[in-house]
Amino acid sequence: MPAKSPRTNKPPVRLWRWRRNALRRHSDVVEAWIVLGIWLLVFVGGAVAGLVAARTVDSDFAARRARAHPVAAVVTDVTPATPPATSGRDDGRVWVTVRWTDAVGSVHQAQAKVLPGAPAGTRLTVWTDNADRVVAEPLGRTEAALQAALTGILVGPLAAGAIWAGGRLLRAALVRRRLTEWDEEWKRVGPEWRNLSGGRG
Repeated sequence: MPAKSPRTNKPPVRLWRWRRNALRRHSDVVEAWIVLGIWLLVFVGGAVAGLVAARTVDSDFAARRARAHPVAAVVTDVTPATPPATSGRDDGRVWVTVRWTDAVGSVHQAQAKVLPGAPAGTRLTVWTDNADRVVAEPLGRTEAALQAALTGILVGPLAAGAIWAGGRLLRAALVRRRLTEWDEEWKRVGPEWRNLSGGRG
């Protein structure tokens, strides 16, 4: 008859900070709750911060689209054949004076960018706000949604990291407080312990 292998009764794994025992202090329970709360805030707070940032950016782009209107304009200047020497961030276009007529028949003039060499009378589309000022072309819905998503992806981890760092500082303060309490208690109990141990404690 084969010998039975000895059965080992393994106790369930439990966090000692939550278990009732003589070594557990009130500060241990407080620290355990703080650690749990920090991790919940890291995940939930980071996700919420990312969503709020994405929605805020998307709303801002939507407001810009609502304020900007395309109008047909014509170039009134003779543009240079080549753009002036600028930094590498320039798109190669040049500033010229353009003219357009609004919906009520009023004529407006402003500066806008066109490709070099465009002759006077060249038609182009410029974007204006409600005050008939030339503004930058707003992002389309797809580009705006992509920018908002990227912003949310960036802000979420940053917010989560800030929450985690704040939690670490709070936990470190609790550890320092616990060590101070232990020192004070040992000052009180130490002499008694040394007397009981014959001066060897």
